[in-house]
Amino acid sequence: QGQLVESGGDLVQPGGSLSLSCAASFNLDNYIIGWFRQAPGKEREGVSCISSADDSTYYADSVKDRFIISRDNAGKTTTLQMNSLKPEDTAVYSCAAVDLGTVGSIQGVCWGYYDMDHWGKGTLVIVSA
Repeated sequence: QGQLVESGGDLVQPGGSLSLSCAASFNLDNYIIGWFRQAPGKEREGVSCISSADDSTYYADSVKDRFIISRDNAGKTTTLQMNSLKPEDTAVYSCAAVDLGTVGSIQGVCWGYYDMDHWGKGTLVIVSA
C-alpha cells in the first residue's frame, strides 16, 4: 500500500511563506497529485493539483498567484510553496494522489469529483500574528 507523508506545516505570520512537502513511498508517475486543506468547521477544499503526465497545474482562486505546486524529477516528492499567507489559509493541509488514467481532468480532481487512491495524514498550517 503506497503511503504519502506531508511535512512543513508550522506557525507563520501573515504575509509570510511556507513550503510543504509530500513524500511518496511509490513513484508518482502516472498520477495526479493534489493538495487539499480543511479548516475547522469548513469543508475540505482542493488547493492545487499537478499532473505527472505534463506538469499541468490547477489552482483554486483563493490561492492563485500566491501558491506554487511542483514535483521533482525523481517522481516521489511534490511541493507546495505558499507565499503571502493569510489567516484564512489556516488549515490542515493534506496531499493525495489518483491514477490519472481513471479521471477526466485535473480540475475535476481538485474540485473533489473523484475518489483519490492515496491520502496523507496532513500537516497543520497556522497563519497568525
